[in-house]
Amino acid sequence: MAAEYSSFVAIGDSFTEGVGDPDPNGGDRDRGWADLFAHRAAEQWPGLAYANLAIRGRLFDRIVDEQVVPAIKQSPDLVSFAAGGNDALRPGFNPVQLSTRAHEVVRLLKASGAEVVLFTCADITPHIPGIAVLRKRFVATNDAYKRVAKRHNAVLVDLWNDKAFEDPRLWAADRLHLNTYGHQRVAYDVCEALGVDPDPSWSEPLPHLPRPRREMNGVQWAGKHFAPWVKRRLTGKSSGDAVDPKRPELTKVK
Repeated sequence: MAAEYSSFVAIGDSFTEGVGDPDPNGGDRDRGWADLFAHRAAEQWPGLAYANLAIRGRLFDRIVDEQVVPAIKQSPDLVSFAAGGNDALRPGFNPVQLSTRAHEVVRLLKASGAEVVLFTCADITPHIPGIAVLRKRFVATNDAYKRVAKRHNAVLVDLWNDKAFEDPRLWAADRLHLNTYGHQRVAYDVCEALGVDPDPSWSEPLPHLPRPRREMNGVQWAGKHFAPWVKRRLTGKSSGDAVDPKRPELTKVK
């Protein structure tokens, strides 16, 4: 019988914040896989409380420094931790350093009494022009998380080997973030990993939608999405500079 949890805190960057999945109820914050999972899990774990501390654009060290202690102070019995994707896109990326600190983070979370969910990143290299040169970085990051999960007996959600993410219909127009269908797929995978029955609609065939790579060519995509990202890097700014956690405290899922 699968374990049941009473409180869930999500830690991370845009992936966990939910960027790319607009709130269908018209809220001013995106929804995302963690919200989807929490609401589905609450149907099977009555009284589940949920917090989401993730902020877009955050690098690994800042995620650890800003989110881990606030998560532990809330004494959750389930924590998801996803960090390092933004680091892999930047010069000076050091997978050994990331791995070392990830071990320490998971050790602390486990020592607090929480079950920990880790992720390998989904493969973005088929969707973004020229990014295949960074493929080794993503593989190194994924290998680090696999070792950490094995060493600390954490739950690993292996998105890299989920072939569903090869379909560009799961990706937002910027090709870096998941869209609604992509976040639903992550929520499905997390449910499967934790013994929660996924929403059946998450595994239905995708509708015939225009595929992002056909909506705009490489030059148009670079001008609209890649150039602003580069500008932020050069000016030392982040997309999350003025963003606060959307759900900073554990509250019951309604």
